[in-house]
Amino acid sequence: MINLLPPEEKERIVLERKKRIGLILWFLLLFFLVCLILVLLSLRTYLRVQVEFQKEILAKNQQEMETARIQQLQEQINSFNSDLAKLDQFYQKKIYFSEILEKVSKILPQKAHLTDFSLSLSNERTIKVSLSGFSPDTATLLKFKENLEREPAFQKINFPASNWVEPANIDFFVTFEIPTKL
Repeated sequence: MINLLPPEEKERIVLERKKRIGLILWFLLLFFLVCLILVLLSLRTYLRVQVEFQKEILAKNQQEMETARIQQLQEQINSFNSDLAKLDQFYQKKIYFSEILEKVSKILPQKAHLTDFSLSLSNERTIKVSLSGFSPDTATLLKFKENLEREPAFQKINFPASNWVEPANIDFFVTFEIPTKL
């Protein structure tokens, strides 16, 4: 093939060819950049969706853990409330032995003294008290009996007949009941 074109025309053709090649290369570069941007945008969108999904899973797990912790705390609170209710019930049924002993000691004549003092809960409403002691004479024991009968808190007072057999140096025994609420 013979090339009969003048050198200016040849340069113009080469220059146009270089422009086309440059234009094609710029187009390819631009196409590559657009594709790269689109891939990066889709990757960014995918990663955002995955991050949101993981955040939701994390929030759900935290909520489940919080719910489990709240349930555990609720169980502990219920256990403590049950224990407190039992303690309250116990203290509602409390018996102040010191008050009973104080009342008995106030009505006991000075010459007599106690040798045994016993309390027992006969049922939820009454306390059974058993006393034994020493009285120098029958008059002192009779005064003690009258003092017991005058006390409104003492009920069902029982002095056995064996207390009244001896005229002096009497070892006596008495039982009575007291309502639990004094």
